[in-house]
Amino acid sequence: MHFVVLQFPASNCDQDCLHAVRVLGHTSEFVWHKDTSLGAADAVIVPGGFSYGDYLRCGAIARFSPVMQAVQQFAANGGLVLGICNGFQILCEAGLLPGALVRNRDLQFHCEQVFLKTVNHETPFTAATPADVPLRMPIAHGEGCYFADDATLEQMRARRQILWQYCSMTGELTDDSNPNGSLQNIAGVANERFNVAGLMPHPDRASESILGSTDGRWIFESMIRAGIRPAAAQAA
Repeated sequence: MHFVVLQFPASNCDQDCLHAVRVLGHTSEFVWHKDTSLGAADAVIVPGGFSYGDYLRCGAIARFSPVMQAVQQFAANGGLVLGICNGFQILCEAGLLPGALVRNRDLQFHCEQVFLKTVNHETPFTAATPADVPLRMPIAHGEGCYFADDATLEQMRARRQILWQYCSMTGELTDDSNPNGSLQNIAGVANERFNVAGLMPHPDRASESILGSTDGRWIFESMIRAGIRPAAAQAA
């Protein structure tokens, strides 16, 4: 399977994503933000970092990059798109995912290990994840508080679009385990078609034992198991 990793000015996790995919034995390449084609992508990763210096607000400028038109078309054709941290923020700004990421409730930057509960195991991003096993991954963000209005949250719950929630090491949803004040402990969500997903924690930084956790692999493994991209997406 061939992954494309986007690069924006000030991206700082693009190489982490590239490496994580290659560790699993699959191919990956960078696509620059000014490019208008994704090439032969089977899946797209929008990585973490501080695209465009996080001016205005996180992801607000990156959503207008030329490459995002190709990502929009790729997603519309059923292609798999994963946004990590700043990538999650970009996908929300671009309207590819519901809700928004706002300042952490304590207005502090958080860089720490967290635990995630996988809420829906029946998606291309979660299907390989073991049941009832919290995932351990790092976060590094100042604007990771997930917000959506009540109606949107209710629809997301009904459609099972909430994929990951912050939890304790035993899987309990507690306020203490919520590092940024996200509504309903939400750490990551999907679109209605379940081919676009985003999360604030970094699976790319939890892909090898030397990093302290390999739990991030389950997300990439799930995408790989989802198979080859739909034929229609090849035209993107």
